[in-house]
Amino acid sequence: MEIRRVGVIGSGQMGTGIAQVSARAGYETVLVKMTEGPVDKGKQAITKALQREVDKERCSQEDMDATLGRLSCTNKLHDLSETDLIIESVIEDHAEKVDLFGRLDDIVAESAVFATNTSTLSVTALGEATKRPTRFIGMHFFNPAPIMKLVELVPTLRTDALVLGAAETYIKQLGKTGVLIRDFTGFVVNRLLTPYMVDAIRTFQEGLASVDAIDSAMRLGANHPMGPLALADFIGLDIVCHMATNLYEEYRESRLTPPPLLRRLVLAGYLGRKSGKGFYDYSHKPPQPNDWLVSSMGEV
Repeated sequence: MEIRRVGVIGSGQMGTGIAQVSARAGYETVLVKMTEGPVDKGKQAITKALQREVDKERCSQEDMDATLGRLSCTNKLHDLSETDLIIESVIEDHAEKVDLFGRLDDIVAESAVFATNTSTLSVTALGEATKRPTRFIGMHFFNPAPIMKLVELVPTLRTDALVLGAAETYIKQLGKTGVLIRDFTGFVVNRLLTPYMVDAIRTFQEGLASVDAIDSAMRLGANHPMGPLALADFIGLDIVCHMATNLYEEYRESRLTPPPLLRRLVLAGYLGRKSGKGFYDYSHKPPQPNDWLVSSMGEV
């Protein structure tokens, strides 16, 4: 089977990134906005990102124009009726994704492949909720999608071999490296990375070291490009909390439970970079560590 036209559902940072690399790789791409606001907001973000690449001479003006010419934006799922591959990148919630795929089943041709960009939900459970479990696969991109080279490819026990082959070809065409992984919650990266961030949050919560000390220790001692608390802020503390909860529900290991401090930060709307405040305060340049968070909680 051949993939020519791609639909990407969800115009947040991840969805727009996937749409950008897909269109740039030569695929006709439809980006669907599922939330309120201007329909072309995603295309505006992609235009800005590509213009930065042109300014840095990493992309030609002709390539930018051609990429944007292959990209269209909509808020109507029916505009996906003629796509060969649909990648959903909406909120990390099982019920939301099942509802979306249920609506798509009646719109998109039976030959089309459905892919989920979930990071911790069961691909099998999502696929079995559709009318096409043999044409369903996990395609987990990493943020920011135009830069990060890895895609975790997660077939289920029922995914057709031709579907897996088409997905592998598509990922290679994007210039990414696809890693084949079995369908267990967290896959590889988040199975290892989420407990690491959760342990870092718990370490800070217990007062072992400051935000800067923990992040500096892992940057300088383990040669990580970013410390675990800065990374959690970058991903989004609400997403980290969701991932930890999903991992705990699958494996029932107490170390995977979201620490009280993480839950309170999410409740307070301190979600990291996207809200302007998390373990760091992003109203300052450079961002300032929020070490007062521990003292504000008292005993935990």
